[in-house]
Amino acid sequence: MINLGDMTGTMVFSSSGNYIVGASEKVNAEFQKRCQNKFVYAAEKTEGTRELSEAEEMELFKKEFYEDLSKVTNHRTVSNAAVNISEAAFKAMKDDPQYREKVLSLIQRDWGDSYAPRNCSVLITVGATLNEYRADSWPVGYDSEFDVRSQDSFYKRTSEKKNKQKELLEEYLEKRAQMKEFQKEALDKKIAQQEYERSRRIHPWSIERRIAAASEAYDVNAMIEDVNKAFANPDCSWYFHK
Repeated sequence: MINLGDMTGTMVFSSSGNYIVGASEKVNAEFQKRCQNKFVYAAEKTEGTRELSEAEEMELFKKEFYEDLSKVTNHRTVSNAAVNISEAAFKAMKDDPQYREKVLSLIQRDWGDSYAPRNCSVLITVGATLNEYRADSWPVGYDSEFDVRSQDSFYKRTSEKKNKQKELLEEYLEKRAQMKEFQKEALDKKIAQQEYERSRRIHPWSIERRIAAASEAYDVNAMIEDVNKAFANPDCSWYFHK
């Protein structure tokens, strides 16, 4: 005896059809329709659960891989490290444990390597195949590209040394700018002083020269005026008397 909503009775399920024993044709038709709907719903629910389960499995895999990355040790010259992993790469590693172990081995190699004499930032890129694997590095202080490309990295670790070096670099640039400004002001003052000394040396000589020229011009004009007056008087006696 099975209860299907408002329909009760002995129900038979077979390849030829489903029906309720003793029920009318109309009731059995409705019964078959309801059974079909329930079977479709159950299939969709099962399929949805399977997809969700796959998503949960991938999420769990990512968490486990993240923990594996956190255990990878890096060389003291690797100040900052990050890993970019595509979804295709995650699927490939999940489906192939050997590929996963190979990727971890390569990351350990590249983070464990020495980048002396400089400290570097190292970015790992993982694809679906080993041919897509790559490691890029930049010296700390010149690693702006690392900062840009690692903004959305799956895994990233940074050191305080990077921040300290960045602060020191900014402090150095600020002091250098201040020094340049000081040097410019000192140079401007020196040039102004030199111009003042030069002007002071030249100025008295210029005044004396202008005074002498003016005096000479005055004497010439006075003489010309006297001569004109003399010629204006026919006997010129007054001029010679003078």
